[in-house]
Amino acid sequence: MKRFKKILLMGLPGSGKTTLASKLVPLIKAKWLNNDEVRKQANDMDFSGEGRKRQAVRMANLADKYKKEGQYVIADFICPTPETRKLFNPDYIVWVDTIDKGRFDDTNKMFVKPKKYDFRVTSQNAELWAIQISDQIIKYKWNNKKPTAQMLGRWQPFHDGHYMLFKEILKKTGQICIQVRDVQGVNDNPFNFDYVKAKISERLEKKYKNRYKIILVPNITNICYGRGVGYNIEEIVLPEAIQKISATKIRAEMRKKRIIK
Repeated sequence: MKRFKKILLMGLPGSGKTTLASKLVPLIKAKWLNNDEVRKQANDMDFSGEGRKRQAVRMANLADKYKKEGQYVIADFICPTPETRKLFNPDYIVWVDTIDKGRFDDTNKMFVKPKKYDFRVTSQNAELWAIQISDQIIKYKWNNKKPTAQMLGRWQPFHDGHYMLFKEILKKTGQICIQVRDVQGVNDNPFNFDYVKAKISERLEKKYKNRYKIILVPNITNICYGRGVGYNIEEIVLPEAIQKISATKIRAEMRKKRIIK
């Protein structure tokens, strides 16, 4: 895997670069260069074209220093023009594209959308985006010793609501054990484990490879415990529209189309 040591988080002011950086930095154990802080330390608040180019060189020099030491470095930096991006010369570009206009008119006027980038962030969900970006930079390895979330269900079938639930739960621990109840043929549950596993993987593999495991478990109907022994039982409340997605209705539609009996 290519080593992306010098990482640029670029985008308009207010797009969420700093929040994203705060979540990404600990995941890859990177040094963090915040544009505003670097300007303050240099006592250089010149936002003219020349001032911005000077800042790009300054940020590049600092980032290169850490890179030479073998460290990952994240630059949280507007970098509004192709010239400033060329001067910074990143190994990996994240375009934080969550707003159409920032709070400064002069920056809005000079900002040029990048034609080339490695990752595009399109909503302000920093924890989830940080996980996806970190997995492109450093391949994630499942570790049974790490804190892990549990998702127990029938998944008959795995639908958009389940997918949204997965993404919310992933933010809790960074890896999830998806448990599939052994219910094929019990009441209205037509799908076997292999089918369910394949459909879950179909939705998750591209973005969240190695962040989940899928296992078959008995038809668990009661979850009981005597006292707290180091785990949390937590309900994840999703938007009402997501909660209304019904596997029962999906199965009925599949029967109508003769996909299942």
